[in-house]
Amino acid sequence: MAGAGTDVRVTRGEDGTIRVAAGPVLGHIEVCDDVAAAGPDFTRSVLDVAGAVLVWPVLGESGLPVAEIHDAGRAQQWLWAVYGERVAAAVHDAAAGEPAGAHVMTETSALAGAAARLGYGHWAARWWPASYPDGIPVLEPDVLGLEFAALTHRCQQLFDDYGDQPDDCVAELIEEHRSALAPLLQWWRATPQPADTARHLDSVLRLIDDAADCAGLDGTALRRLRSALDEGPDHGRTVTPAGPAALFARQVGYALAAGDPLVAGGRVIARGSGTNDWRRYPPGFIDAAEHAVSWTARALGARRQIEVEVVAHVAAPTTGAPLAAEVRVNGSRPLRVPLGRRDDVWTGRADVDLTPDPSAATSAPPRIEVGVLLPGFDPGAGPEARADRDAIRALARRRLAGAAQPVADDVYDGVAGPFLAETLAATATSEDY
Repeated sequence: MAGAGTDVRVTRGEDGTIRVAAGPVLGHIEVCDDVAAAGPDFTRSVLDVAGAVLVWPVLGESGLPVAEIHDAGRAQQWLWAVYGERVAAAVHDAAAGEPAGAHVMTETSALAGAAARLGYGHWAARWWPASYPDGIPVLEPDVLGLEFAALTHRCQQLFDDYGDQPDDCVAELIEEHRSALAPLLQWWRATPQPADTARHLDSVLRLIDDAADCAGLDGTALRRLRSALDEGPDHGRTVTPAGPAALFARQVGYALAAGDPLVAGGRVIARGSGTNDWRRYPPGFIDAAEHAVSWTARALGARRQIEVEVVAHVAAPTTGAPLAAEVRVNGSRPLRVPLGRRDDVWTGRADVDLTPDPSAATSAPPRIEVGVLLPGFDPGAGPEARADRDAIRALARRRLAGAAQPVADDVYDGVAGPFLAETLAATATSEDY
């Protein structure tokens, strides 16, 4: 997290949007990456708050966010708590039409740290690179959702009652993920476990209880939570030698789905790997491995056919998902190949024209490019981002490696500390995901 010596700049765009951006000052050299514009979507965490959007870089230090403020009046309720009173005053002046471009020195606040953590959590729910071949386990969605609820409640100053902030949904999160409350309580009462994990569990459960009470929620699971918190973790203390992951064990068998099985035969012309661009489909569809997309081109008599196989995410839907492969030959217009899930892969095939590449100096094999997308969701192919995807995988591995290590008492005020779902994932075996 950024500390004392953070230089915050307040500027106003031609459209009236006010930007607040921060970076450390090293001597007279200003260091500030424009995280709102640089890099692919999956390298940034984003939080929609009252009157603004907050953005942090996922790769590197989180520090204070970049704020894109579209309603300075609504944003005043949290600006001072995130950036300090002088920044809030500078934003007020900019909104009133005074010359913008102010530089203000500020310190990081507790709300800024909690907001950065909540932003990272939303990023993880969308972009965590879960992959069986890469050895990166999935994050338990119900555990992640309940910690979202706790953090959103903790960060309630960032939100207001206008109803246009999709990230302010404490009651919905608790209702949607309340099935994880019972195993979370078992984990809270379990021994042995590190003291920092016990404190983390206690903090999350008490925030959920308070959030549910403020939202007027009720039900058996929430009443049991209140009773357990009143009694304390020693009441009903249990021993779980199998580890916490066993409390959240899921059935991950693959159901047979629509889609014809690929038929071997014919002469293999070429094989290759496609591009696995995470931005072209929603989370929970495709394994995040770089080589999750593969293809085989065959000659079947006079016909030429391409077969596509894509490793499925463990949570991928078995039916009803119109996932497709996009095939280009020699830079041609894309051919859409419908994919159906069968066991642990998405599969599909189609006849294609595989004439040699006319742009090559000599007769050369056709250039075949294959990607995967969900029509209607797909924003279109972006620039190649292999290095960024590798960096995200490295980040996930570092966080998993550190998830079981002791941490400082206040680490949960920043992104550095593991989420409960990351702690669970770090204890998982290959059979668990």
